[in-house]
Amino acid sequence: MGISCFNEKLDKMFPHPKCELHYNRDYELLIAVVLSAQCTDKRVNEVTNDLFSHYDIYGLSKAEKKDIEKIVKPLGSFTKKSAYIIAIATSLVTQYNGVVPNDREYLESLPGVGRKTTNVVLSNLFDVPAIAVDTHVERVSKRLKIAKKNDSVLEVEKKLMKFVPKKLWSRTHHQMVLFGRYICKAKKPDCKECLFFADCTSKDKNL
Repeated sequence: MGISCFNEKLDKMFPHPKCELHYNRDYELLIAVVLSAQCTDKRVNEVTNDLFSHYDIYGLSKAEKKDIEKIVKPLGSFTKKSAYIIAIATSLVTQYNGVVPNDREYLESLPGVGRKTTNVVLSNLFDVPAIAVDTHVERVSKRLKIAKKNDSVLEVEKKLMKFVPKKLWSRTHHQMVLFGRYICKAKKPDCKECLFFADCTSKDKNL
């Protein structure tokens, strides 16, 4: 399967891809992505709507952990996530006056923020070419044989970076997330809507 065919099919299925997490400020995206671990974007949007109606970045840096826990409890792992939010807010306020910087090393040093989260933030806020490999991107990559079954998340990212032209990294990332979320689902993939049906050799293929 050639790259022109790959991107052409993604463009047909998802011509206007974008991040489905809601945010109005830079730090809201960063925190939303941290909260999205093991959770749907829809649920995260519900929680962050409540969270950011009560707190700005300065308020979050001074918030009581128990108060944040009450709000983010529906997302699971709320004890850890609440601690992450306060620590991230405190660091941003202390070091950058509450603004998220275009600084990969700094972002990856924050609690609860790894390479995937950093890629999403840099791509969406600063148009930095990046491919964030979440569970959807990883699943799609392996089903379409772009990556091998036992490849790590980082190995999948590196293979996608070679497979996809750099100028399309961010766009392709969003398309693959949407593709995995709505069509190439973990269970009962909607293969009748998939333009990669003929290319796919996955055992999960739904005939």
